[in-house]
Amino acid sequence: MGGPQKIEHVHDYLNQIMTDRDMIQLPFAQDHLGPWIAKRRTPEVQKKYQEIGGGSPILKWTNTQGELLCKRLDHVSPNTAPHKHYVAFRYVPPYTKDAFEELERDNVARAVIFSQYPQYSCATSGSSFNAIYTHFKDRNLPNGLRLSVIDRWPTHPLLVKCFADLIRKELAQINKEKRNNVIILFSAHSLPLKTVNRGDSYPSEVGATVQLVMEELGFCNPYQLVWQSKVGPLPWLGPFTDEAIKDYVKKGKKNFVIVPIAFVNEHIETLHELDIEYCKELAHEVGVEEIRRVPAPNDHPLFIEALTSIVHNHLQNKVTVGEKFLNRCPHCTNANCYHSKKWFSEVCNH
Repeated sequence: MGGPQKIEHVHDYLNQIMTDRDMIQLPFAQDHLGPWIAKRRTPEVQKKYQEIGGGSPILKWTNTQGELLCKRLDHVSPNTAPHKHYVAFRYVPPYTKDAFEELERDNVARAVIFSQYPQYSCATSGSSFNAIYTHFKDRNLPNGLRLSVIDRWPTHPLLVKCFADLIRKELAQINKEKRNNVIILFSAHSLPLKTVNRGDSYPSEVGATVQLVMEELGFCNPYQLVWQSKVGPLPWLGPFTDEAIKDYVKKGKKNFVIVPIAFVNEHIETLHELDIEYCKELAHEVGVEEIRRVPAPNDHPLFIEALTSIVHNHLQNKVTVGEKFLNRCPHCTNANCYHSKKWFSEVCNH
């Protein structure tokens, strides 16, 4: 999705999210209700960005990850070198169109569309892929350009090892007497239940990541998958992260490690929602004894190796687009999704 780099970009960012039906389905009059919600929420969200330094670091981290990935790829896959990364955000520059215009100017022969959401959701990855289809709907692909898709990677062994390593380091900071009783809360962005019931694979893919990370850790601690960042009036997937902390404390469980299991770099939902709202304010309010937040993967060496391994294997593989990606949710009614997947099937297998 990207994130506003400056306070004055917040309203436009929110407005684009709230009017994008691939991202959020409001109960009625989205073209009017969406802008109203964006305008109403802007001052509150601007205040949050001010509290984390005045803007989102997501572009900085994405570029860092892209540069490190390409450097490693040049080394491990010299036959496909040189490699270059392009960032395509949904709601802030560089937009999808910016990335593809730059790619065309560079006369790129092969482009891998690599979703940076490890777990696929129609609202996140799906929305981004639909934006690529929309960009090319009324124009041809550049001559000679071949496209392929990496749409999800929730169970990649190096992603699992990276999260496990980050968790071990936080647990090691906790007093030995408390350590084994610390509850590991794996927190991921929630989804509206309407989206889940449509058949979205995101909850099961996040659950798969959690299970493998705990297996890597030898199931060393009690753990729970929880959900954050609910927006709007509709029912969303729970239990919610903040409510889980409150109720665990009532049960006498007062020590936690929070893991942002679906985020690959720091942004407002880690730096403000988890760090300030939950680990600082809520923890103080309800009487938490100790709470630590695991960093996002960012530039962790195992994470860069995970990205490198995924792209390298993809370049060696003849499969250009996965069947799971091309198959729509059983209750999907989004015509844009139908046309998008049909387009990817045609251009990636051309």
